[in-house]
Amino acid sequence: MASSLIMAVAGVLVAALLAWVPALHIYNVVGFVVLAAPALEGIVPSDGLAMVFLGMVTGYAVLNTIPSVFFSAPDDSTIFIVLPAQKFLLQKRGYEAAVLSGIGGLGGIVVLALLTPVASSIFPALRAILRPHLPWILWAIIAYVLLSEWPNGPDRARAGWSRWWEGWRNLAAGLAAFLLSGMLGFILLYRSLVPVTVAYQNLLPAFVGLFAMPWTVQNLLSRLELPEQHIARTLDATPGVIVRGMVAGALGGLFAAFFPVVTGGIGGMLAGHATAQRDDRLFLISQGASKVVYYVGALLLFFVPRFHLTRGGMAWILSGLWSAHSPRTYYVAVAAVILSGALSFFLLLLMARVATKLIDRVNYRSISLITLVVLLLIVAGTTGWGGLLICAVATGIGLIPVLWGSRRINSMGVLLLPIALNMSGVGGEVARWLGLL
Repeated sequence: MASSLIMAVAGVLVAALLAWVPALHIYNVVGFVVLAAPALEGIVPSDGLAMVFLGMVTGYAVLNTIPSVFFSAPDDSTIFIVLPAQKFLLQKRGYEAAVLSGIGGLGGIVVLALLTPVASSIFPALRAILRPHLPWILWAIIAYVLLSEWPNGPDRARAGWSRWWEGWRNLAAGLAAFLLSGMLGFILLYRSLVPVTVAYQNLLPAFVGLFAMPWTVQNLLSRLELPEQHIARTLDATPGVIVRGMVAGALGGLFAAFFPVVTGGIGGMLAGHATAQRDDRLFLISQGASKVVYYVGALLLFFVPRFHLTRGGMAWILSGLWSAHSPRTYYVAVAAVILSGALSFFLLLLMARVATKLIDRVNYRSISLITLVVLLLIVAGTTGWGGLLICAVATGIGLIPVLWGSRRINSMGVLLLPIALNMSGVGGEVARWLGLL
């Protein structure tokens, strides 16, 4: 057990280094590790590699807050964090925003640990009940995401078509972003420009373009200047707010971990609406809990005895290398998650201080420009010119919500629409209609 925990700690330290790279998803890095797995077989046993992956996922789930809060470079699970985080940055409270998200992550770890005794009996039965209903549940989620967005115009237009357009402007932009990103998802699924040799990086350029690039471009064009940040010794959050945020985020994260395609950001949004969240502090805590439960919980489901659900990219990758065999393996995995989560939180405190000092000393536009260059280098280095072209198209789609004031989560159509149509049995027909087959 001690060797397994050491491997998990090593995974956390790797994640801490990778967390400084904007929009670099842990799954993309693990893809390279899998390619090197045959060469590592005599050095790191397969069960040890599984614990390294578990530590990496746990560390990433907690520490990916850093680029989202301080560099405005989110991934699909942290897209909701950026807007409240920028409010905190403008109020000199960027460090506090990161810590609130980290506290939510700790709450997510606690929830996963508390579920340990009942996981092997509840989840298999729940899966058997819900499996036949997954397609319509996914369509219901899509409908809610689209229909729950409200007009946000200034309400000053004259009566008639001008008034109508003012109400529908951001709603139409959201629908356009969803449909266009969904079409991009179909192209990536059936006719991707990413080379076959790096097919496991297929979604990287799309995610970078849809979620990370628009914020960076917006920061460059807006000439945003941040005030000097304050590192607070206490948090402006009562125990009630913290517990409420943790519970809401854990509910959203569990939902996202169990259902295919639903990410931690979407799960957190649904839970936030269900619990009537209207506080940025509570929202940051719930999003921190949601993404940790989403990433780590999805991988832990693979370790549950008599269940072994492969939900999420890391579980699919790990299933090709190793398989859990006993309840003892599951309990060791839970212990590794608890240790990794605690270590990740303290690393977050340190890294948030470093990031705070960085944005105090370096012009924020310069940081945004460096982030932009790093993003382009990541896309070009992993997927080549084809990936850059995909990223350019995705950036254009991702800018629609930014420029027209709609939800950024509508760009998740890149995953939701193709998968929902395929689960309904009509994805192939739609692909033929689009000329992709």
